[in-house]
Amino acid sequence: MEVVPVPACGHNQIVAARRSNNEGQRRESMDEQALIAQAQRGDVLAFNELVLAYQDRLYSAAYRILGDPAAAADATQEAFIAAFKALEAFRGGSFKGWLLRIVTNACYDELRRRQRQPADSLTDLPPEDGTESLPQLASDAEDPEDHAQRRELSAGIEDCLRGLPAEQRALVILRDVEDLDYQAIAAATGLELGTVKSRLSRARARLRDCLRALGELLPSAYRLENE
Repeated sequence: MEVVPVPACGHNQIVAARRSNNEGQRRESMDEQALIAQAQRGDVLAFNELVLAYQDRLYSAAYRILGDPAAAADATQEAFIAAFKALEAFRGGSFKGWLLRIVTNACYDELRRRQRQPADSLTDLPPEDGTESLPQLASDAEDPEDHAQRRELSAGIEDCLRGLPAEQRALVILRDVEDLDYQAIAAATGLELGTVKSRLSRARARLRDCLRALGELLPSAYRLENE
């Protein structure tokens, strides 16, 4: 199977706004269920259309979990290959959620590999000079001041995410960024449902404390007020 390659370059080399627009247009124009059915019959071209529609979403999730562009590209590529091999097992529901569960498993395999190598830290993330930062999407409806404030908030959130243990970071991304439900997250991570909820609660508390600690660094409109 020749799956469309996922870029292995840094995020600074991706034209984020164009990619996002293309992804949205592609999803609107394609008949996802028809493509899935064709791919289940072995149509590689149909599956590659699905890859093109979802590769940026999966890569972004993998990048946030792993913090390394090359590792994220590898995990995403592995996930699509695994998805193609297991496509007959897909029985409906959210195809995006199904793919996210597969890429999360690939990321967890990488995290477990790192745990077996003490020299590698689970919290190692790209340099903070912006060269490997996640893309910032501009909205035509935003004025420059709003866009600058949103970028500042996004940078603060990313810094706080970097401070979370890798597994907690993954849970926050799956629930609060990708909007998977708790059952799907439990299936993706191999954790008990209660464990997912408790760890996610602790991760959110740490994030909230981190954002509070930023204080004056956050734009006034986004500061967390003391309750």
